[in-house]
Amino acid sequence: MTARLVLTAQPLTPEAFAPFGDVIAARGAADPINQGMGGRCNDLAQVDVTADGGRAAISVIRCIPEPLPIELRLMERHPLGSQCFIPLSGQRYVVVVAPAGSPPALADLRAFVCASHQGINYHRGVWHHPMLALDRECEFAEFHRAGPGTNCDEATLPGPVVVQLTG
Repeated sequence: MTARLVLTAQPLTPEAFAPFGDVIAARGAADPINQGMGGRCNDLAQVDVTADGGRAAISVIRCIPEPLPIELRLMERHPLGSQCFIPLSGQRYVVVVAPAGSPPALADLRAFVCASHQGINYHRGVWHHPMLALDRECEFAEFHRAGPGTNCDEATLPGPVVVQLTG
């Protein structure tokens, strides 16, 4: 029997997630808008969806909660565009990622627990597990590429992997 890899999800930070994408959360001073009655934190993620005739699309994704420890099923990537998820349900969730390129080895996997106010934007080609809700059903606004071509590759994990939370 193959030993399973246990990944401990670390808190999501822009620095730790940078090799895989962008963290979308208000940070720094906001530029005043709406006659001073609001503020905008600008340019938090690079949307990359126009390859091979693609266009930007917005969808809503619903995920049912996963029991801990979470057993991973597969990894996927989108070679023609970035993919962004922003939680709408005000709850935490987990992302599992690996660098772009060849299908990931177990040593390539990283897990992050995301706070309810943090969205993520996967860079084009970054391997990731499908979204993992915690606690209760979670809805996400998804910003992604629509258009011609195959934009989802899947890879079987090279062995069993589970994710646990810190503490």
